[in-house]
Amino acid sequence: MNPLLSIVERKLQALPVPVQLVLPDGAVLGPPDPRVRFVTHDKAALVHLAEGAVGVLGQDYVEGRIDIEGSMRDVMAVASALLPGSPVDAARGGWLTDLVRKVMSVWRHSAERDARQIEFHYDLSDDFYGLWLDPRRVYSCAYFRTPGMTLAQAQEAKLDHICRKLRLRAGERFLDVGAGWGGLLLWAAECYGVDATGITLSRNQHAYVTKLIQEKGLGGRVRIELLDYRKLDESAPFDKIASVGMFEHVGRAQLNGYFAKLRRLLKPGGLIMNHGITAAGVYNPELGNGMGEFIEKYIFPGGELTHISVVMEALTNGGLEDLDLENLRPHYARTLWAWSDGLEARLPEAARILGGEQGERSLRAYRLYLAGCAMAFQHGWIALHQILAQQPATGRGDELDNPADPSYPWRRDYMYEGRAPD
Repeated sequence: MNPLLSIVERKLQALPVPVQLVLPDGAVLGPPDPRVRFVTHDKAALVHLAEGAVGVLGQDYVEGRIDIEGSMRDVMAVASALLPGSPVDAARGGWLTDLVRKVMSVWRHSAERDARQIEFHYDLSDDFYGLWLDPRRVYSCAYFRTPGMTLAQAQEAKLDHICRKLRLRAGERFLDVGAGWGGLLLWAAECYGVDATGITLSRNQHAYVTKLIQEKGLGGRVRIELLDYRKLDESAPFDKIASVGMFEHVGRAQLNGYFAKLRRLLKPGGLIMNHGITAAGVYNPELGNGMGEFIEKYIFPGGELTHISVVMEALTNGGLEDLDLENLRPHYARTLWAWSDGLEARLPEAARILGGEQGERSLRAYRLYLAGCAMAFQHGWIALHQILAQQPATGRGDELDNPADPSYPWRRDYMYEGRAPD
């Protein structure tokens, strides 16, 4: 047998679910009743299969060099088994690689490039995102406060989780950096009575949220601006600031400046919540085995992941003091599986909405992206952290006495609710 086919056949036999492989010449390897079926149209796809380069195999799928049949959950079980090792370790480079990445991070994140990159992803189609997101179109990690929550309930729980951490109060000026389709912006205004400002670089999202604000009659105290965070006016600081699912687009080399900008936008005694995806490895801004390149090419151009330790260093360098840190990694795995299942259930509608050859490529890319990210969070290859922060300490001696002006109580009373007395 051809040595390449011999390697591939051994890999197929070791996989956790039955997989059938159809070769470019029509020959078939594997069982007659598989749960996953690969139909290859190009020999290069066989090489990538043998190597376990699952990200490159994903590119082969998007470009039509291979077709994949089966549920996305089974496909991801196969993908994780094909990997030759941890994609976190595979992405680690030496000092020269780190230097090149730092230079590229600076170059890739001008205001103009960031705007183009955001439009590439978020302006794909509002109707497409509406197929598989919750009714509020919250495009970030949900919070499954109780195990039986639906996606919609968990997203509302997440919005409230953030508002409670920020201790929002009626009349406060609240800033939402990267407001998306307005879920947090409107929740904070309607449920907590704040005066809310959101910013976005997506024209589609800006138009969508503007319409929602008008329909809800909130024009007097809610607004959304098409604006880069670097251009926000610092002359009127905010009481509370949230940045959700946005700082992944900032770039590792820009993080010190990003947190410094948020600090300058915050009133003394105010609070900042930064919610975003973080790397599992200290030294890698993406996953290896071609997975990072797949995300960069088809989903999030310019996106960079940063380990939480590096994020905390940048936050400190930006002049902020951390108050509370929470890892929501398994919550994001469940969120992504819900998105993936939602998209899989409506594939014909998605194909009609996106339309044409480019639309088919985008749909294939998103099928792998959602399920692949769910797998990555499930395996701990990436994580999601919420960081609550404030401006540096003032030297007061009564912080624990809950004076009227500081926002943070310095106690986690919620941990002791319902606790039996000592």
